[in-house]
Amino acid sequence: MTSTITSLSSSMSRVSRRSVLRAGAFGALTIPLLPSMAACSKSGDSNYFAVITPSHDNPFFKTEAEAAVAAAQALGYTADAFSHDDDVNKQSELFDSAISRNAAAIIVDNAGADSTEGAVRKAVEAGIPVFLIDREINTAGLAAAQIVANNSQGAALVAEKLADTLQGKGRYYELFGRETDTNAQVRSTAFHSVLDQYPDMELAGTETANWDQQLGYQKVETLLQRDPDVQAIICGNDTMAVGAVAAVQQAGKTDDILVIGFDGSPDAVKAIKEGTMLATGMQPAVHISEMAVEQADAYIKNGETGKKEKQLVDCILIDESNADRYTLFELEEG
Repeated sequence: MTSTITSLSSSMSRVSRRSVLRAGAFGALTIPLLPSMAACSKSGDSNYFAVITPSHDNPFFKTEAEAAVAAAQALGYTADAFSHDDDVNKQSELFDSAISRNAAAIIVDNAGADSTEGAVRKAVEAGIPVFLIDREINTAGLAAAQIVANNSQGAALVAEKLADTLQGKGRYYELFGRETDTNAQVRSTAFHSVLDQYPDMELAGTETANWDQQLGYQKVETLLQRDPDVQAIICGNDTMAVGAVAAVQQAGKTDDILVIGFDGSPDAVKAIKEGTMLATGMQPAVHISEMAVEQADAYIKNGETGKKEKQLVDCILIDESNADRYTLFELEEG
């Protein structure tokens, strides 16, 4: 899979990026409807970026939205961030509004691999390039770029950490993400590509928790009531993992059960520092958003990005050895 996809490094200064993000230059994000404006003849006449992501209640999506807005503003564009809340209809409305405003580009973390294709096609037919971040769509040759974290590589990293810590022996539960999200299956497949190689690693049960913290808590609470004799819980994202940590603590099993997640969220890193969570695979949300904006700028100016459409960016394992260098989906150099 990775032979056709390019991993890239950011050309934007990390120091400048952190200064912008920490200063909160654009304040709290809101979700207003875009004002209706008469469309110009082409997106090149516009200086406006629309950034559309899932709910900003999730720190990962909030961070990628803020990073995209900051990067666009640093390049001289105006930009707003909006949330589709994983609602396909709301996403379609936000695309329609961006099109009516004649956006120069749309940056989107989509609401579904299949259900987003129509919205992207509509924007492209209106002359507006679309840059996908974090989540891909299944159709190639439509978006100007699809820039995502290497979910398979990152999930394999955390699975290897778990297997090494347990010395290849133990029973574990898995919390699966949203069924319609391609990333959920990719991560799960990568978990098992590692753990299934150990004959003494036994999957005791799998539950779908839809990326949700409260549901993750409830699922683990029920699992532990039924079968508390497990050594680990591996989770498709950190939000579910934080819920799992709370359920493990409630059951008085913190010293007995390892919890591992994925995303690199601040709450997960805090739990790692506190010793209630083993590790997480950090997706470089800021870096990916900046790449999308930089490539959008190149496309607007040159008619092409100069990059392949599908691009993977490697994840980083965060554990007790480097958690103190974590800074909001980034890792300070040691």
